[in-house]
Amino acid sequence: MNGRSKHPLALAFCLFLVGFCAFFRVVRLDFFPALQNFAPLMAIACCGALLLPGWLALAAPLGALIVSDILLNLHYGASVFSLEELPRYFCFAMGVGSGLLARRLKGAALPLLGVVAANTIFFYLFTNTFSWLGNAAYAKSAAGLLQALTVGIPGWPPTWTFLRNSLASDLLFAGLFLATVHLVSRAPRHAAAPARA
Repeated sequence: MNGRSKHPLALAFCLFLVGFCAFFRVVRLDFFPALQNFAPLMAIACCGALLLPGWLALAAPLGALIVSDILLNLHYGASVFSLEELPRYFCFAMGVGSGLLARRLKGAALPLLGVVAANTIFFYLFTNTFSWLGNAAYAKSAAGLLQALTVGIPGWPPTWTFLRNSLASDLLFAGLFLATVHLVSRAPRHAAAPARA
């Protein structure tokens, strides 16, 4: 596998995986409620941008993330869009940009997984810092920032568990992306073409 998927079946599988990951992100609430934040955000952003060609590299991952965000906001009874979403969308865009830059890695799995992990950690640090700045429950001090990055607000799961679950889901789904597209792209090209009468 070398960056963008040119094999027709690999392209179809990659688009399917972007959609499946976004779908999983939404239905996880009902099927895995105990796994807070087990959502492959950076797997979608980085791998979609890495593996899809042309305009799809931007449109598919960003579109999947935004649509799944809207569905999650509706599920939670939150407004469809608010200014609080901007840091998240900035991180999504950074993930897509990282996926585009990762094309230079020529398909090496470990560095690509490193790119996904780095974006997951950046997302966690960036969005939790914004939560610390905007949430009155946190003291505006180094101790308050440390609280935002570790235990969070009393009554909610500790924020470090969000990082753990995000890393686990992103690496799992990124591995699925890379393995599936690699295996499918090795299939003979004529196997993906429709039979002719």
